Amino acid sequence: MVAPLHLRGVVLPGDDERDLWVDAQGRISDEPVPEAETLTGAGFVVPGLVDAHCHVGLDEDGGVDEHTQERQILADRDAGTLLIRDAGVPVDTRWIDDRDDLPRLVRAGQHIACTKRYIRNYGVEIEPVDLVAEVEKQVGRGDGWVKLVGDWIDRDAGDLTPSWPAEIAGEAIGRAHELGARVTAHCFGEQSVAELVAAGIDCIEHGTGITDDVITAMVEQGTALVPTRVQVDNFPQYAAAGEERFPSYARHMRELYARADPTLRSAYEAGVAIYAGTDAGGVLPHGLIGREVLALHRQVGLSPDAALGAASWLARDWLGRPGLTAGASADLVVYDADPRADLTTLLTPRVVLLRGVVVA
Repeated sequence: MVAPLHLRGVVLPGDDERDLWVDAQGRISDEPVPEAETLTGAGFVVPGLVDAHCHVGLDEDGGVDEHTQERQILADRDAGTLLIRDAGVPVDTRWIDDRDDLPRLVRAGQHIACTKRYIRNYGVEIEPVDLVAEVEKQVGRGDGWVKLVGDWIDRDAGDLTPSWPAEIAGEAIGRAHELGARVTAHCFGEQSVAELVAAGIDCIEHGTGITDDVITAMVEQGTALVPTRVQVDNFPQYAAAGEERFPSYARHMRELYARADPTLRSAYEAGVAIYAGTDAGGVLPHGLIGREVLALHRQVGLSPDAALGAASWLARDWLGRPGLTAGASADLVVYDADPRADLTTLLTPRVVLLRGVVVA
């Protein structure tokens, strides 16, 4: 049971000021709730923010303990992120589900990577022949999603190459769909994303190598894109780290970075569904959702409304989670000003409400 609350403000994505109530079960009501305390009488109310690519339970060396996981997810929560699509971790984070004061997680199990073709201690590493069986296993670990590492540096080739033969990747995606799961993949380069989109994948992470033909296919198939634009700014660093041993890879990463924004903008303008993801965990800190929304607007070219929607109501709908409708959990963020008019407002939420309780 929670203390009933009353809020008045402009409830996004609409433009009208209206009243919301929170009942004793922490759920939204359109009707007055007796003895509700007024939490705010003005402001802008936004459905809880969504980080659609985040790694609670991961740092640059691999999996982390529960204390560190808690610190990570609290940083996300206090920035207004109340729903996270966790895009692969090597540790069990189910304990988070028992904490009412922590954001909700939609998991993708553990990264599925080709042997010696990914960051050590991150993913489960297998041979291509075992991909379908591993997808079946990771479906059981996730919440309706599976994460593939679509490409990584190939030491023999000295550059990015696809991790999986196209035919086997297609079989694995088909099997995931049979089991009721969606599939996403890390893709930096051109070939992997083209092959995986042709195989019917549901989402692409990063997507810096998409071409016009691939963009057309993504629109036709409804394939989503999570650009992780804040992470893309690390491409020059990755190129420099590989320069001595893999000059072709370094050159390729710099080329991808140089054209990243026009590439991603083309996808947006063509109608590809884009969602905000920070890629926090690994090398990036948590709590960056405001920065990612700003980058989607300033660098990629999304309108302020689209950029915010990509981290709120649109992303919630994509993940099958409700917004601020009657009967839904009262997961919301209140801002003093309209974030659509100035997206930097996202960096300073006034109130964060989770399951009907003020948590930040």
